[in-house]
Amino acid sequence: MIKLMLKNGKIIEVEKEEGKDALRHTGAHILAQAVKRLFPCVKLTIGPAIENGFYYDFDSEESFTQDTLEKIEEEMEIIIKEHWKLESFVLSREEAIKLMIERGEPYKVELINKLPDSAEISFYQQGEFIDLCAGPHVINTSIVKAVKLISVAGAYFQGNENNKMLQRIYGTAFTKKSDLEEYLNMIEEAKKRDHRKLGRELKLFEIMEEGPGFPFFLPNGVVLKNNLIDYWRELHKKYEYEEIETPLILNRKLWETSGHWQHYKENMYTVNIDEEEFAIKPMNCPGGMLVYKAETHSYRDFPIRSAELGKVHRHELSGALHGLMRVRAFTQDDAHIFMLPEQIKGEIKGVIELINEIYTRFGFKYRVELSTRPEDSMGSDEEWGLAEKSLEGALVELKMDYKINPGDGAFYGPKIDFHLEDSIGRSWQCGTIQLDLQLPQRFDLNYIGSDGEKHRPIVIHRVIFGSLERFIAILIEHFSGKFPTWVAPVQVKVLPISDKFHDYSKSVVNALKQNNIRVKFDGRGEKIGYKIREARNERIPYLIVIGEREQQEGTVSLRSRKNGEEGNITLSEIILRIKYEIDNKVL
Repeated sequence: MIKLMLKNGKIIEVEKEEGKDALRHTGAHILAQAVKRLFPCVKLTIGPAIENGFYYDFDSEESFTQDTLEKIEEEMEIIIKEHWKLESFVLSREEAIKLMIERGEPYKVELINKLPDSAEISFYQQGEFIDLCAGPHVINTSIVKAVKLISVAGAYFQGNENNKMLQRIYGTAFTKKSDLEEYLNMIEEAKKRDHRKLGRELKLFEIMEEGPGFPFFLPNGVVLKNNLIDYWRELHKKYEYEEIETPLILNRKLWETSGHWQHYKENMYTVNIDEEEFAIKPMNCPGGMLVYKAETHSYRDFPIRSAELGKVHRHELSGALHGLMRVRAFTQDDAHIFMLPEQIKGEIKGVIELINEIYTRFGFKYRVELSTRPEDSMGSDEEWGLAEKSLEGALVELKMDYKINPGDGAFYGPKIDFHLEDSIGRSWQCGTIQLDLQLPQRFDLNYIGSDGEKHRPIVIHRVIFGSLERFIAILIEHFSGKFPTWVAPVQVKVLPISDKFHDYSKSVVNALKQNNIRVKFDGRGEKIGYKIREARNERIPYLIVIGEREQQEGTVSLRSRKNGEEGNITLSEIILRIKYEIDNKVL
């Protein structure tokens, strides 16, 4: 067992998440030390640990290329073998600024000046390298047995597009070479599954220069999206939700009431209408509050489960945009549940059951995190105690494994987050259940209780897909474009060997359509081998080939994505088989 000494003196195992972060953070410092050795004039900015690795941002006149990364990596290996001990020390603000000026690090001086007066200003040193840093780190560079620099990209200092563009080097670090090899293999597999590449090949969506961050869904993509929406609506009807729709544009007063104008305005698109300022909604929640408020409610009405597939717009920086994963316009599958205090636990259990039904339907494993009260929270100790106890109680009663994230809740209430694991082991945060203690007060929501008096309802916010566009991207990569039959845009493709079999082929197509099976007919004059290869590349679940024998016998020659060539069968058999997969949503 490798032990890591953290800044607070606590010893933990490298296999723990905190230990992995310490290892990766040390990798970032080793990277920065190597860069300073090779390019002494480079200025340092920040270098945190991130999921599966780390990055460091540099202000450099030299453009970092792949060749440069290889040289830096070689220097990192030398530093690792030099067995430098990582030691921390604390300085006063004046001493810290003086040290960074002496070392020619203006960005570090700027970061120090932005620290609050009460902040402890700490540094870590390894050999000749010193960095402004709060830790944690491993105790020695030699613990980092395997490093790899992955890529270089542009990044604005502190994410502000008004600041200078820096060069960000991404890397990863492990304690074993074998773990690094496994990770690199996963990256290669991820490249093959890249939803941007497959989305184009499968004709699902396009991101065009006329609308950066605003996806165009093509016919196949719309079929896929509508399949997910139909499934969503089917389940929400089963779980007794009512669907609503709220306006895309609402006035400034609403967003001031919700708090978004004060805290989120830089991410909102605004427009003037009739000399009044409006905003395109970045979230559905305020509209959902107005729908509740539109009529008087009694305690007998609860719970009220209100769901919305609402299009939202958020101004993301251009450098952060990434296919369907990070866009500026997306559909959020929101729901707001209004209830009595004694109904909280039961409603949370119902949401968890719904989320579990959807995720397992697509074959996802998932882990659960419970995030508790942050330091900047709003609300009373009593309210937070009830909310946290209700969330945790639901998880316990459902016998779910979960991790507690102390202090990581939203400022208005605690939350449960669901992290999906895809087919190659990557984690994606999608579903969230949040207990809201603030919006009911901000919007003055109430109901008439059994005592005839007005009371505040309790509100649950929840999403399952999260962003429908992002969930589609995850599905593309999870299945590598080989969607289950029930959700595939095209379920069957019919391929006649030559023109003389077109009439029989079209009768097969019509029979499939009459059974609500999504089918395409390829009547081009291309050779059958070419048409089969093309259809396989389109990842269509079933191919039907029609030739002389099939026409004479009234059968079809079947090729399935799963089993390959299956020989001749009757059309009724294939229809029953496909309908079973669709009706039972078979993976």
